[in-house]
Amino acid sequence: MTRTRRNLRRALTVAPAVAMTLVSMVLTLAVVVMWLGAAMPWPVALVVGLGLDGGWLATLAYERRLAAQGDHSRPVTLVGWCFGAVATGVLVAHALLAEGSAGAWLAVAWLPIAAKALWLVHGLWERTALTTTALEAIRTIQQDARDTAAVARARLRADATTEETRLLAVTQAGARVARVQAATAAALSEAWGVLDKARSGEDTAAALASVTTPVTPQSHPRWELPVWGPVEPVAALEAPALTDADLDGIVAALLAASTPPPSYRECAARFRAAGHTAAEVRLRAAWKRVTAIGEQQSGGTSS
Repeated sequence: MTRTRRNLRRALTVAPAVAMTLVSMVLTLAVVVMWLGAAMPWPVALVVGLGLDGGWLATLAYERRLAAQGDHSRPVTLVGWCFGAVATGVLVAHALLAEGSAGAWLAVAWLPIAAKALWLVHGLWERTALTTTALEAIRTIQQDARDTAAVARARLRADATTEETRLLAVTQAGARVARVQAATAAALSEAWGVLDKARSGEDTAAALASVTTPVTPQSHPRWELPVWGPVEPVAALEAPALTDADLDGIVAALLAASTPPPSYRECAARFRAAGHTAAEVRLRAAWKRVTAIGEQQSGGTSS
């Protein structure tokens, strides 16, 4: 199938040159027979015309054979052009000697040279024609390029669609969050307004006074709104550091305040309940010193 297609394509490319060559040979033969038929028998004129066309056809066949072998011969090409020039000269001479139809014969006198030129162009086309393997490789490369471009376009469209979907989802989620925040802010604002209205009401103080114990007869209980917003940290209270002697004195007073003396845990709880501050290590050391002194004193008294 491929070979048949190739032969058909080759026949189509060579058809114009073949057709023009045949037309040129028929015209040359007719002119030779008409021109020489008046001076000699027509069979002789026919032989002369066939000889001219045969020589031209023979040189053309030799040129085609050499071209098929990838070769070229200048003498053969020169002889072929000579036959074409002779045929053209015959047609031109007949046109000039003809009476009443010189223009028509001159109009077709260029056909032999044109046929020779077409064979030259066809030979050049054959020398530059590509093989079937090269054509298949070119078609494969072009198809791969088209496939790659199509895949790239599809990938770009898919990426664009994915990005559009992602942006749409993010936008919708952001809109929902904004609506929730707006609703929450509206609810808080409304609740804050209710609290502020209750706080600034005329009957609020009387209602609070009826359910709370006044500190002084002139006290007017007043409650404040809760803090809504950033809160500044309160600085820690700075208490003076207690010396070891102060710790010993405080611990001794706590031990002497109850009988029997309390344990370390009870003493530490009372120490901190009284508002004193000290490190656990120092407080335990002071308790040990005071209890040791108390034991020594009790031992000396019993002796």
